[in-house]
Parts: sequence; C-alpha cells; structure tokens
Amino acid sequence: MMLSLVVPKSSPLDQDPSRCIQPRDKLYSLPNLVKDIKSYLGNDSGIDSSSIDEEYLKSLLRKYSSNPNDWFRYFYNDYSKNYTRNTIENINRKANILLLVWNPGKGSPIHDHANAHCIMKVLAGELAETVYENPDQKSANTKPLVVKSESRHQTNDVTYISDDIGLHRVHNPSPDQIAVSLHLYTPPNAADYGYHIFDATTGKASFVPQARSFLAPGEK
Repeated sequence: MMLSLVVPKSSPLDQDPSRCIQPRDKLYSLPNLVKDIKSYLGNDSGIDSSSIDEEYLKSLLRKYSSNPNDWFRYFYNDYSKNYTRNTIENINRKANILLLVWNPGKGSPIHDHANAHCIMKVLAGELAETVYENPDQKSANTKPLVVKSESRHQTNDVTYISDDIGLHRVHNPSPDQIAVSLHLYTPPNAADYGYHIFDATTGKASFVPQARSFLAPGEK
C-alpha cells in the first residue's frame, strides 16, 4: 500500500497558514486532550461501554481547537482509498484515538460501532453524516435502511454516535478538498473484535474482522 506524506494543493493546511500559529501557553493542545482522556479512563485494563460518560468526553473534544501543528505528524493519506485511518493513541482495552483523512468525494460504508461510543471532531474541511435506523436483523425480509437524519459538520464541530442511536455513514462532500477528523472510540471494540457494514438497499449486515489503522513510523 502506497502512503503519501505530500499534502495536495487542496489541503486545508494551505487555506489559512495563520491557523498554524497559536500561542502555546494559551492553547489546549492535542497532547493535553489525549492526556485528559487517559486520565478519565483510568489505569485499570478494560472498560465497559455503560461505565463511560460520553458527555464528558465530548466536552473534552470540544475544548480542543484544531491546530495542524498538533496533528500533522499523524497525517498519512493513501489516495487510492476512500479514507486513511491513522493511529494517534491506543489505550489498551480502553480506547483508541485516530486521525482520519478523507479523500475528496469519498466516504465510509454504512456501519455500526460494535457496542462502543464514537465521538468525532472535524479538524479540517467539512464532513457529511447520514444516520440510519437500526434494521431488524432477525427478520427474513429485506428492505431499505431508513434514514434518521442528515447533517453537515464543519471544522471544530463535534458529533457523537453509538449503536443505541443507529448506524451511520460519513463522507467528504467536497469534490476537490480533503477533510481531516479526530475519532475517539471507547471501548475499542471495532479494532479489537470487528464491526458490521450494512447494505442500504437490503439492510443486511456483513461482518468485518477488526478495523485496522496505520501507525506512523516512530509511534508506539
């Protein structure tokens, strides 16, 4: 798989270079955010979805204002794929924190979250999200998935989904600009055990064994 460190001319990093210059003493940085997430989740191994206060975690992601100086070290993009998953932090059996790079006009399949919390923050560009009702997998009949909501998320917006809310699909609506997002999955069930993708026409699920991500050289 060919991965590129080159940022295309349409990258949001080129749109406003002044965004990269912020006083460090006034900035709640990405390392601060990761540290606070790890502190909240604690030192014990393993965690149950029901024991997590997603509102608190959402407040932490809202507190962080996107700064490419923080996250560019994790920026890898495979232009042959819809999107590239890059590891920022793996918190053993507690959570994983990822940087996703979305190619223009591309998106994810419709998927669930393996009984975990998913919090997404847009770091650059814009992302569109479609949420679907959970289909009845016990039924022998097939029918199209029902759209529950559609929304657009701008830079620094935070959104949340879990299997209790429904399924979703995320995509980059721009025809010529990449988008970047930060994702917190806790517990990291999709990465550890796998998840399901869904056919929009039939509502039928297919199992995907483990959601894998790219680890930048030198990262642990």
